[in-house]
Amino acid sequence: MLSELVTGGAAAVVSAAAAFFVTRKIDASKYDIYVEQAKAKARAIEHEAEVTLQNARLKVKEAELEAKRKYEEELEKLNAEFDARLSQLEKREEQLARRLEEELADVASEKEALKKEKEAIALAQARLEELKERYEAKREEALKVLERASGLTEAEARELVLKQVEEDARAEIAHIVRRYETEAKNEAKRRANYILAQATTRYAGEFAAERLINVVHLPDDELKGRIIGKEGRNIKTLEMLLGVDIIIDDTPGAIILSSFNLYRRAIATRTIELLIEDGRIQPARIEEIYEKVSEEFEQMVQEEGERIVTDLGLSPMHPELMKLIGRLRYRASYGQNALGHSLEVAHLAGIMAAEMGGDETLAKRAGILHDIGKALTHEYQGSHVDLGAEVCRRYKEDPVVVNAIFAHHGHEEPETVEAAAVCAADTLSAARPGARREVLESFLKRVKAVEEIAEAKPGVHHAYAINAGREVRVIVNADLVNDDEAVLLSKEIAEEIEKAVQYPGEIKVNVIRETRAIQYAR
Repeated sequence: MLSELVTGGAAAVVSAAAAFFVTRKIDASKYDIYVEQAKAKARAIEHEAEVTLQNARLKVKEAELEAKRKYEEELEKLNAEFDARLSQLEKREEQLARRLEEELADVASEKEALKKEKEAIALAQARLEELKERYEAKREEALKVLERASGLTEAEARELVLKQVEEDARAEIAHIVRRYETEAKNEAKRRANYILAQATTRYAGEFAAERLINVVHLPDDELKGRIIGKEGRNIKTLEMLLGVDIIIDDTPGAIILSSFNLYRRAIATRTIELLIEDGRIQPARIEEIYEKVSEEFEQMVQEEGERIVTDLGLSPMHPELMKLIGRLRYRASYGQNALGHSLEVAHLAGIMAAEMGGDETLAKRAGILHDIGKALTHEYQGSHVDLGAEVCRRYKEDPVVVNAIFAHHGHEEPETVEAAAVCAADTLSAARPGARREVLESFLKRVKAVEEIAEAKPGVHHAYAINAGREVRVIVNADLVNDDEAVLLSKEIAEEIEKAVQYPGEIKVNVIRETRAIQYAR
């Protein structure tokens, strides 16, 4: 049994070894076939690569030949163009050379002609000097003859002649001045009347209505005692905080607030009205209501200024300037509200500037800001003109605005159409009837000064200021002043009034000369 197993195992080993060697032989033969096939494919690829390389070399050579051909063609073309341009330049150079020769020849001929003219001028000057010397000699001789004949020296004769000419020319000059002044005045008056009519008919303002007092109505007279308070504590607190005088008299159902400061008076009126509505009138409550009303007024002033600037189309503008514009509502001049006056000036100046070809918007801006300094005069020292110009410069306003501020009171001459329009509009707004209330004393001083200026002139009998000081009638001596001199006299009086007297609007100087012939029948 064991031997059979050994024999079987040996046979299996032998058969396995035989199978291994046979399989290996077969695999070796397949490998050789694969190698041969790979070599064949490599040779085919190598051959194909050589053919492709040869084709590429041929194409490169053909491309080189084509590029060379095109290069030669372009070169020939450029050479031809170069030759043509060169030929043109040579021809142009020849033409320029010929022209230069011709111009040089012309210059030479002109130089020769100038030389001859110069020689002729020199000869003429020499002859002129000779004639001048002869003329001076003859003139001296003639003067000596005249001096001997007249008994006057040359200086005396000249002075006599000039004096006579001056006297003769005075009447003629006065006549010419009168004629041209009449023509200029008529045309200027016609144009000015047209512009003013256009401006005033398109804008109408209100009459003066500002007062120095406000009246607060009370529902019950018993409130007067509560407003006064125990030992006057409430009224003292009110007057100290509000800065106004509170007048409590026998007037039924009312108390009076008096102050020149419209802003304080408005705050005081509103504060007392709220206290009356609240019913708690005591120092602590007074201070609380006053602070609240002050804040409301500051906000209201700011909003008022912003609204006005927006309505006039003047944005952008610095907020501080808009606030000052709003505060003008609580300033007055001779009873005329400053904000109402500034709005009038802005509208009128804009219309006038547009009629005269100026900048309407800039004229409105200068008009609304021309009195801006009046909003500062209660807090700062100085005139409203200087304060207004300073604040406008600080907030970078246009130089035209600053010039208008100075010019509307004569501190500077108006430099632009817009500034001149503001000056005219300011006078028109302030001088129209009913616009302002004028102090009687200053009015009488102005009228007296106008009359004294006119009466101081030689040849004047009397002078009368009429028409509310807007006209002065001057009666002259007809024997001392003729018609032409009357024109010059009226001009001199008007100029002196302009220099010496401050007045709104204009003053008409009317010189009257008459000759009376009187006889008696007996």
